[in-house]
Amino acid sequence: MNTAIQAAEEAHNPLVPVVSEIVLALIVFAILFFAIKKFVVPNFEKTFAERTQAIEGGLSAAESKQAEADAKLAELEKQLADARHEAARIREEAREQGAQIVSEMRESAQAEATRIVEHGKTQIEAERQQAVTSLRAEVGTLATGLAGRIVGESLDDEARQSRVVERFLAELESDGSTTTGSGVN
Repeated sequence: MNTAIQAAEEAHNPLVPVVSEIVLALIVFAILFFAIKKFVVPNFEKTFAERTQAIEGGLSAAESKQAEADAKLAELEKQLADARHEAARIREEAREQGAQIVSEMRESAQAEATRIVEHGKTQIEAERQQAVTSLRAEVGTLATGLAGRIVGESLDDEARQSRVVERFLAELESDGSTTTGSGVN
């Protein structure tokens, strides 16, 4: 037997394939090809389709989320612009109110100052009148006493005393208005 295998090996050229091995290899290749095509490829196709669908769904979801985010951003920017506009309007109103309050306070202070000045003038005039009255009475008493000494008779009579005092004061006032009117004090 050994000799037959050796003879077959010697007769067989190693560069030329054996037909039975080629047929067997083709049958195994066909079975593997059929098995891969029947069982493996559909699973790969199914997985690829699911991945493609998941990626496309993720992309569309991302696009919709991006669109929502852009819309929300635009809305927030609009609200921010509105808020800034409202703040500017409120500041302007506050400035106007502040200016109005300052103006009212100035008017009130001016009115109060005028009232105080008028009250002071009235009070000064009343005190002046009181002083004039008091001086008239004192001057009248002194003038009556002095006139009585000069004349040498008593001026105790009320009517006479009143006339003398009034005449004396009238002369003083006319002399005072003449000197005041001429600018000499």
